[in-house]
Amino acid sequence: MPGRGSCKRSFFSVSLQAMKAKQVLIFLCGVFALLGVLWLATPADGIPLGPLNLRFASYRGALRDAREQKVDVDSVLQAVEARFRMEEDTLSYYRSFFYENPDRIYLPNDDYHYFDDVFRQMEAAKSGVVRVVHYGDSQIEMDRISQDLREALQIRFGGSGTGLFPVVGNVPSASIYKSASGGFVQYTMYGDSTTRRAGHNRYGLMAQVVQLSGGGTISVRSTRNKNARERVKNFESVSVLYGRESEKFEIKAASDTCKPQPVVRQTENGTWVTWHFGKPVQKAVITIKGNAEIYGVSADGENGIAVDNIPLRGSSGTIFSRISQPLMQDCLSLTDTRLIILQFGGNMMPMVRSTKNIEQYQEQIEKQLRYFQQAAPKARILFIGPSDMGKSVNGRIVTWPHLPEMVDSLKATALRNNVAYWDLFRMMGGENSMAQWVKHYPAYAGPDYIHFTPAGARRVGEALSRSLLTYHDFYRLRRTLPAERVNKAMRP
Repeated sequence: MPGRGSCKRSFFSVSLQAMKAKQVLIFLCGVFALLGVLWLATPADGIPLGPLNLRFASYRGALRDAREQKVDVDSVLQAVEARFRMEEDTLSYYRSFFYENPDRIYLPNDDYHYFDDVFRQMEAAKSGVVRVVHYGDSQIEMDRISQDLREALQIRFGGSGTGLFPVVGNVPSASIYKSASGGFVQYTMYGDSTTRRAGHNRYGLMAQVVQLSGGGTISVRSTRNKNARERVKNFESVSVLYGRESEKFEIKAASDTCKPQPVVRQTENGTWVTWHFGKPVQKAVITIKGNAEIYGVSADGENGIAVDNIPLRGSSGTIFSRISQPLMQDCLSLTDTRLIILQFGGNMMPMVRSTKNIEQYQEQIEKQLRYFQQAAPKARILFIGPSDMGKSVNGRIVTWPHLPEMVDSLKATALRNNVAYWDLFRMMGGENSMAQWVKHYPAYAGPDYIHFTPAGARRVGEALSRSLLTYHDFYRLRRTLPAERVNKAMRP
């Protein structure tokens, strides 16, 4: 049996532990109380200490962040989507959409006939392919955003395949697999100093050119990516856009046992050759002998809509006017391009320090718009401005300075030059919305607070598709109603 001494020692040990626990509790309470005082008393701008500035989380900031947290991304997007479900066949719905909905496309002079010619061509795409070209920066790499627009347009107007892609290049696509062997050398107008530049300006439709020397083989296979949209998993034709071919130039294509004859369209500066397989296929091989400049390869349907995803990493969208305009004009004509989408602005933001910088960029964008209007007089142009972009300021993620001003400037530039504008910044929710897209589950944007995740890009692509097709719905409705009634109902 333990003696009394051991009982006393046990009692003393327990008492000492209790006293220590009490002291720890008092210490922690004191620390929390001190932190609470600092939390309440510290100014939002911090306390200057010589060259330093001591900051502490303030209760004002916490309350503000709590209020901002309530601006949920899903609630914004669902509110927009709800507008699409209301009064879908009424003029009042369309009037509300065109003037109030954050997803709307801004039209020059509020002219709701702006896309009518495009829609007429798309509806008539029964005997050929009508093309949409989507240029952008790294936000559209891997066919992001473009693939959702393509899927929506092909469901409505027909078509299949992934559209144009370069023969060689470092950026893969989620919608097509291709490989090339032979004498192919790529030159691009965009990228850093490690990319090759050509000694001429014949870069073509994709702002790049592949010089072929001696011949080569291009293999095309539909994607096996489980996240790819359904209509890119088969194609019914392949095409090659090229120019400046040598005298004994030969080109042919085959898929399995199918070896169709080429259909050739040619202009002074380029050739567009297409092979129709007569059925959906998943792979094709193009064999070329001789020398030529290759501007792009395409996998499309027999008819319907093609949407080309052309990402120009690092570009601010000011390079196009340096491409040979006669060549660009022939490329756009040969491929029957009727809608040109330009999505730029984000790469310019790190250089913007003042309104003057925005004005200079605005002048450069205006030059690009005029360039495409001259190169493709039958096409319409849609400019998509930058998304919200977040950066840390005093410990909070906020919208980049001057970004809202940049958005408004680009919108005014587009509309002034008879170009439509889609406001991606305000579609997301406007100022400081990028932080909410990053916090969303699943995340709609990455930790750099600039680039969309695949889930976020899909939301953007779906919103863009829904908006454009709403204008087509209105186009179809207008054909059933007297013009006077429509004009009266649509007045602002």
